[in-house]
Amino acid sequence: MDNIVIIAVSTLAGLGLIAAIVLYFVASKFKVYEDPKIDEVEEALPSANCGGCGFPGCRAFAEATVKSAKDNKNIDGLFCPVGGNEVMQTVGSIMGLEVETQDPLIAVLRCNGSLAHTPPKVKFEGVSSCAFAHTLYSGEGGCMYGCLGEGDCVAACDFDAMYMDPETGLPVINDKCTACNACVEACPRDIIELRKKGPRDRRIFVSCVNQEKGAPAKKNCEVACIGCGKCVKACKFDAITLTNFLAYIDFEKCTLCRKCVEECPTDAIWEVNFKPRKPKIVAVDTAAQDKESATAVADKPATDDKKENTPEN
Repeated sequence: MDNIVIIAVSTLAGLGLIAAIVLYFVASKFKVYEDPKIDEVEEALPSANCGGCGFPGCRAFAEATVKSAKDNKNIDGLFCPVGGNEVMQTVGSIMGLEVETQDPLIAVLRCNGSLAHTPPKVKFEGVSSCAFAHTLYSGEGGCMYGCLGEGDCVAACDFDAMYMDPETGLPVINDKCTACNACVEACPRDIIELRKKGPRDRRIFVSCVNQEKGAPAKKNCEVACIGCGKCVKACKFDAITLTNFLAYIDFEKCTLCRKCVEECPTDAIWEVNFKPRKPKIVAVDTAAQDKESATAVADKPATDDKKENTPEN
């Protein structure tokens, strides 16, 4: 009996030893070397794992960064929107490369179809999801391009940078936005766009994505872009294009002159964080007014202040 136990234990020990040796050689044969700089880059990142960089998490971004630095001797095209320029400078110093500073971006809502501007025509009763509602109908206000107001974008934001305004029925984006792109991906109507924050946080954009002709667009929303083209003519910098009855402002070309805002007949163009416009002072030609008054007096028929007394017969 004792011999059987000894043989069994010896056999198992021998099999374990053989397996260990096989695994050792297999591991040595297929060993993958991992650059320690990947860990350094990952540690420098904000660990948001939001996917805003285009990679599935910070680890994947770190791996792509190190690979690009080795293969291309640069990390152009790679950027962490959450960490911004400060984090990318740290990453560049780890890799021994210079990193070009990029203009910060922010998400903007390209829809002004609030409850006041596009009154509800129907009431949606169903799953509180824009993705679900998008497959069923055009929207409570009738605009097949506008915000559905169910808050998918807000639910996708991990930085508390968005909330739904109960008065307008639209999402509001605040300064906490990191341009991670999560809300852009979550919106089934593609009405959220990443744009440059602009100098002093000022920006101008067309807050509409409706591609219908003027009359139908205006019928569903009083502040819709009607494709009149007045803003295109007003822009001297070729920053505005008109496609499918919809104007679009290129933020790379826009100089923030605000001339297009004044020309828009439906107030579809938004100007953000600008000082209030000064009221226009209309010059009065006093000389012309005096001449006009004198002419009016001269043309006025003469009347007697006293009645003529006629003796009775």
